[in-house]
Amino acid sequence: MEYVKKYKIAAVQLDSGSDKMENLRAAEKYLDEAAGQGARLVCFPEDMNLVGKNTGKGGNAEEIPGMTAEFLRRKAREYGIYVHGGSFRKVIPGDSRCYNTSVLIRPDGEIAGEYHKIHTFDVTLPDGTVSRESKQIRPGEQVVTVDTELGCLGFAVCYDVRFPELFRAMALRGAQVIFVPANFTDATGKDHWEVLLRSRAIENGCYIVAPDQCGRKPAYQAHGNTMVIDPWGTVTARAAREPGVIYGEIDLEFLEEVRGRIPSLANCREDIFPEMRRARQSCRREGGGVSV
Repeated sequence: MEYVKKYKIAAVQLDSGSDKMENLRAAEKYLDEAAGQGARLVCFPEDMNLVGKNTGKGGNAEEIPGMTAEFLRRKAREYGIYVHGGSFRKVIPGDSRCYNTSVLIRPDGEIAGEYHKIHTFDVTLPDGTVSRESKQIRPGEQVVTVDTELGCLGFAVCYDVRFPELFRAMALRGAQVIFVPANFTDATGKDHWEVLLRSRAIENGCYIVAPDQCGRKPAYQAHGNTMVIDPWGTVTARAAREPGVIYGEIDLEFLEEVRGRIPSLANCREDIFPEMRRARQSCRREGGGVSV
């Protein structure tokens, strides 16, 4: 596929709350703004349509297609752009849990790819506090990359950023731009958010686009600091602590230059790490970046 070499990307920072319709109205306002500024792709944070239990219309978890996916499809068609829906909760028939799901919408409004967050935050702290995200969220089981005219795009959500093997698998499948929509807490974000994101970009010579939630949530302060990071690890765009849109440039020629200077993907010891060989072979069999 022939790629567009340079284009503008927009990352939206939201302060989503417990009214789904209000959250979608905010998302629409920022998407309209980004499209007006010439963004070819607009992306949103984790839990973009709802944080907490919905107090308004639209329910909680949804089917796909459903209300939120149809909103994203309509806006993509309206402006003829790609829209990455951050993440929202998808109903799983027969399961009380749901998937934490990202969708990528093409300019014609069709769904190009769907990713279910693989890693759930399950922990027992030294003081005995127990957190089991997997009680509400069913972990996904598939690495997803999608080949588009804007490059090969990869998908992660929030806690996934702490698992570098996921990002390496996507890069070996051809990913050039990887999305990390998040609802990161300030308690960990102040020390880990930027470090983790820049590391994933540097390790894989790829762009990282990380839209985050901001504002006070029911149980924590969200970190904000939405970022676009280039393959050298430079933060090229950063939000503060308020809702809004930031813009970055994706330059695939610069990406190839960086990968030529630091050939960590080419130098990977696949004889020592057979799982990396399997990831690369999977990419070759399937013809590059595809939804898998």
